[in-house]
Amino acid sequence: MVQKTFEQSIKQLEQIVQELEDGDLHLEKALKKFEEGMKLTKLCSEKLDETEKKVSILLKNSEGRIAERPFMSEDEENGD
Repeated sequence: MVQKTFEQSIKQLEQIVQELEDGDLHLEKALKKFEEGMKLTKLCSEKLDETEKKVSILLKNSEGRIAERPFMSEDEENGD
């Protein structure tokens, strides 16, 4: 099975939500769509957790502690 990107998963999840909100699906098909949506939600959550861990690693200071600081765009960092 090909691994979906976060963006692909979110887009597909949005389509599923729209289909479920429209209410035109038979019960069995709606249940399958719901199950698919739950799997996509889990996948997105895992990708976000993984990304958060990577960012935390990148932000560790020399003592190995995470140094929290506010996010600033390049313009803000350069004083523009």
